[in-house]
Amino acid sequence: MNRRAIGAFTAAAAAALAIAWRARPGASLRGDVALVTGGSRGLGFLLARQLLDEGCRVAICARDTHTLDRARRRLEAETSGEVAAFVCDVADADAVERLVDDVVARFGGLSIVVNNAAVIQVAPLDTLEIEDFRSAIDIALMGMVHTTFAALPHLRRARGRIANITSIGGKIAVPHLLPYDCAKFAAVGFSEGLRSELAGSGVRVTTVIPGLMRTGSPVHVEYRGDPAREYAWFTLGDLLPLSAMSAERAARRIVRAIRHGETELVLTWQARALRLAHDLAPATVTRALGVVNRLLPRSSQGTDTKPTRAARAKGAALRGTLPRPAEAALDRAARRSNQI
Repeated sequence: MNRRAIGAFTAAAAAALAIAWRARPGASLRGDVALVTGGSRGLGFLLARQLLDEGCRVAICARDTHTLDRARRRLEAETSGEVAAFVCDVADADAVERLVDDVVARFGGLSIVVNNAAVIQVAPLDTLEIEDFRSAIDIALMGMVHTTFAALPHLRRARGRIANITSIGGKIAVPHLLPYDCAKFAAVGFSEGLRSELAGSGVRVTTVIPGLMRTGSPVHVEYRGDPAREYAWFTLGDLLPLSAMSAERAARRIVRAIRHGETELVLTWQARALRLAHDLAPATVTRALGVVNRLLPRSSQGTDTKPTRAARAKGAALRGTLPRPAEAALDRAARRSNQI
């Protein structure tokens, strides 16, 4: 057998093993108690529904009471599982301690934590403020830390699971998402280090690194500088099948990774390709992202203008500014994931 044949055989065998590994039966999640932060809408809402379908009892938390209550009622109507909703700001360590105590009191234990809460600002650098970075880090990183530390005693007893939802923006800094990138880079580091620290404890940690998903999230993002144009590029990227993954399919795949205790899950082929390119040629990818940045909308103000004067708007206020098919697709995705 020549070298080319050996190489082809090895590649085929590796592919077959990978498929078999993904298809193997995992431990059942039925009866487990799961807490999903940021579970009132978007990916968190879809993950809560998938966990309920797996037989878990599920607690969701979020800051907005109205959206949280609507999520609870939808989950109760759309599944046969037991769900509870708690108002909590995960940036507040004391509030998270109370949240975990309440979940354990309600369900009698806790065996799965999904750290999903995050905020996004889409904006060029000259429109950002220090507070934007603090807010992103307080929720996406410190919220993950607070919830993990509060839950760990219960997870150790249950030999449970943690899934940390990070982002491809935590591996490669995407332009116009700098506070989010910073928070997600730190979240990836925390998640990977946590897996090592908990080795042998029975608690399995999965780092989830999604690319774009059709969650309808652009309606809740804050846009700065030229809000309408920022909304346009971010929303179209979030909607197109060539750039974004079905959020429902992503939720199913994440729950499967939780069930199997996978170390890392990178979602979307685009995210995997970008990460591979960055690993092989980081300088080239960074230069390419610099070109992308120059093509993105610029602020209408000069760079010497105070950032607090930059125009800003939430996505909900910009609905209707895109072509009708795009807005209709956004509405469908947003309604499926309880965004609107």
